[in-house]
Amino acid sequence: MNEIGNGGLSNVEMEHIRRHHRHEPGENQCGSALVKHIRAPVPQVWSLVRRFDQPQKYKPFVSRCVVRGDLEIGSLREVDVKSGLPATTSTERLELLDDNEHILSIRIIGGDHRLRNYSSIMSLHPEIIDGRPGTLVIESFVVDIPEGNTKDETCYFVEALIKCNLKSLADVSEGLAVQDRTEPIDRM
Repeated sequence: MNEIGNGGLSNVEMEHIRRHHRHEPGENQCGSALVKHIRAPVPQVWSLVRRFDQPQKYKPFVSRCVVRGDLEIGSLREVDVKSGLPATTSTERLELLDDNEHILSIRIIGGDHRLRNYSSIMSLHPEIIDGRPGTLVIESFVVDIPEGNTKDETCYFVEALIKCNLKSLADVSEGLAVQDRTEPIDRM
């Protein structure tokens, strides 16, 4: 997993970030982008990511999600967070859902947590990994730095959450991809 700022990003990754991840952090905000290479084709990964109404399919800290109204830009979801995190609920708005470019953007607009003015963009890009279709996933964010915390502390915390989510997304997607590649066993 690579992060902006460590110099470990490829030219392709940097180009995708430049094109799709336009955040402008304010004075008291921090932001970053993380990259994950997943050994599953884009349609497989996108089938999980695009489900704004079911983030718990791959986000390990989400216990429940309820969407109000139809699933469209501007839709709101109420997310219940599993115990162990400094949060219990989150209210999130769908900002962008692009099935052609494979881009999802959300903004947190309320809830019981310290992630004020949090906005994220996730984009998926096809790539070949070991001769098979794979997916480059980039997730970027910007968030206010809470009073009493430093920029580094805030970014570290959010990046740790995103890394867990991306690892889980990889595990679930790769598990589904392996099932799809399994050959049927002929029984006599």
